[in-house]
Amino acid sequence: MRVLLTGGGTSGHVNPALAIADIIKKEDSSAEIAYVGTEKGIEKRLVEKEGYEFHSIKIQGISRSLSPENIKTAYYIMTAPAKAKKIIEKFNPDIVIGTGGYVCWAPIKVAAQMGIPTMIHESNSVAGLAVRKLESKVDIILTNFKETEKGLSEKNKIINVGNPIRTSFSGTDKAEARRKLGIPDNIKFVILSFGGSLGAPKINQAAIDVMRKFGMEHEDVMHFHSGGKNYYKNAMQMFAGYSLEKNSRLDVKEYIYDMHLYMTAADVIICRAGAMTLTELAMMKKPAILIPSPNVTDNHQYKNARALLDGGAAMLIEENRLDSDTINSAVEKLYYDDVLRDGMSAAIANFANPDVNEQIYAEILRLIKNKAKIKQK
Repeated sequence: MRVLLTGGGTSGHVNPALAIADIIKKEDSSAEIAYVGTEKGIEKRLVEKEGYEFHSIKIQGISRSLSPENIKTAYYIMTAPAKAKKIIEKFNPDIVIGTGGYVCWAPIKVAAQMGIPTMIHESNSVAGLAVRKLESKVDIILTNFKETEKGLSEKNKIINVGNPIRTSFSGTDKAEARRKLGIPDNIKFVILSFGGSLGAPKINQAAIDVMRKFGMEHEDVMHFHSGGKNYYKNAMQMFAGYSLEKNSRLDVKEYIYDMHLYMTAADVIICRAGAMTLTELAMMKKPAILIPSPNVTDNHQYKNARALLDGGAAMLIEENRLDSDTINSAVEKLYYDDVLRDGMSAAIANFANPDVNEQIYAEILRLIKNKAKIKQK
């Protein structure tokens, strides 16, 4: 099987694609997998780290304000399909699978025109622009949330399966993860915080607030934080401003590549409420303090987080209510209340679909076989 994956812009688009790659390689070790992304996007780093063949095209999002960049965007929109076609002709895939972000538009569009089986996976409750533009062209649309269907017109193409999950997120126990990360035995409570691959200033501030208050006061606590590509310097300035770098139990990184290890090692996770992140939390049964991004379509992160809150599976703090006292109070509550943490762990597990990977692989095989039958007629 030869599979061409595409998607990017943020790790929320890349990680589902890498999870699908994991699924395929697990079921078919001889499968050939390649990836189409942008040269400057986070997808290049993440995909090449996994050892997959990477091809780049030039494309970018449209600015909503009047900007000279839109002229460049228009040029890329005109030229990207030709570049994508060359990549597709050279790689000769059996299927092309997209996971969202503007970069997947050209490869999926061209593959569909060439009669190659095409599939797109939408992780969020509200379909992104690329998915909406491609729905009439693709063969199958896989969704994580059932309500995603409301915003799409090609109802007959939609199959609700959930989010794919990387195999690494279920193969390590807490003790082993802590050993691999070098966490000392005297550490009893591990906090992990992050605001997405690009970062988020408000979450950086919240994480530093927890470190300088709660973290400094508890010798049995270790806290890891990812500042994100765009705001890492901002996080480090705050970190150094409070002289926190002198404490070996507190650590700020730009990006956490071995996220499965850090999540496994953690007792509580402070993060956004993106669909892929919530899927990982559910699969790993992790108590979480969710701080939804207010800058997303239809406020879907808040809706994601609210569902978990109502199910007793997570705490929720809206960004406009986020301050030092609020975040520290939430962390303290989870630190001291083992029963609460255990209850949240059990509740969030109810949001996981343990069969999702098998379902996705079955749909990939079914599409390839059905398309081949149609060509033979």
